[in-house]
Formats: sequence, C-alpha cells, structure tokens
Amino acid sequence: MHEQLIHVLLTMLDLGGTFVFAISGAVAAVRHRLDIFGIMVLAFAAGNAGGITRDVLIGAVPPAAIANWTYVGVSILAGFIVFFWDPVVTRLDHKVQWFDAVGLAFFAVAGAEKALVHGLNPLMAALLGMLTGIGGGMLRDVLVREIPVVLRADLYALAALAGAAVVVTAHLLHVSPWVSTVVGGLLCFALRYGAIRHGWHLPTAKPPRGG
Repeated sequence: MHEQLIHVLLTMLDLGGTFVFAISGAVAAVRHRLDIFGIMVLAFAAGNAGGITRDVLIGAVPPAAIANWTYVGVSILAGFIVFFWDPVVTRLDHKVQWFDAVGLAFFAVAGAEKALVHGLNPLMAALLGMLTGIGGGMLRDVLVREIPVVLRADLYALAALAGAAVVVTAHLLHVSPWVSTVVGGLLCFALRYGAIRHGWHLPTAKPPRGG
C-alpha cells in the first residue's frame, strides 16, 4: 500500500510539472512567433526533458514520458491551451518565469523522491532532483536561442536543490513523503518567487578595476 501511494504521488507531481513546464514552453514559442507545430514541440520538450533525463540516469527505462501516452497528452493539452487562449494565459507579468517557477518546484521534489525510490544515495538524489527541475527550462531556452535561465537567473538551480534537499532530509528522518514534497515544493517556489519579485540573488564577484 505504501509503495502504491508513493507511485501515485510521483505520478501526480510528474504530470503537474509536465503540464506547467509545457505551458511555459508553449508561451515561449508564442512569444517567438512559432507555428502550432513549433508550439507543440516546445511544449513537449519543456514539459518532459527533465523527467526523461532523470529516468534515463536512474535506469527507469523506457522513461515515463515516452512509455505513457498521458505525458504526451498533457503536453499537447498545454500547447493547445496557450495557442487558443494566449491572451488569457500570457496576461501575467513575467509569464514564462511564473510557470517555470511552479514547474521547477514540482520536478525538483519529484526527481529527488523518485531517485530515492530507485535506491540512490541521498546526495545524488538531491542533485538529481535539481537536474530534473532545471532540465526542461534549459532545453526550452536553447530551442528558442536564449541563454538558459539557469545561467542568468538568481536562485534557480539553488531553489531546486533546496526543495530536493528537503525531500532527502525528510527521507532520512522518516518523515512522510507527502509532507516532505509539499514543504520542499513550497520552499523551492518561495525562493524563486523572491528572486523574481524582489530580486533576491547570490553574491557575485566584482569585476577588476582598470584594464
């Protein structure tokens, strides 16, 4: 019963992250004036790249995004929503960033939890959670010829790592994964919210003076 509940939790997180990241990919495609096929491609790429990378690395093959048609369906649904209701979806300020922040939270905790289920050690599980969170956004940005947000945004990969670390720590303390994924996801989103809304950032090196 416990394993079944974990499977349900992971599926919910994965599909939620897929949908939100697919929305962000489709919005980016519309912003770059791609046609409907391009929108669908970008929606699928953004929504599933992180999960596919995670599954391949932990040996869960074929990846869920390929083996289960639901992931493709969710991605296509997100693409159609943006295509037909673009004025509604894109009305938000920093639209791609907000969808990206939610997807980051979903995938960071899902990646860490799935890594733990497959027997990875806690450190690698946390790192894999971070990789799962940033993968979709990186591919989306590369496909539209932008510098990936993980390289130019403050508290992006760090936010994903923090959320994944909560899941891993809770696992070591035998806390319910349902609780840890909620807390970890909220922490990840809160850090990205602060970075987007209030400009939170890590210290940066000062350029040398003179020539």
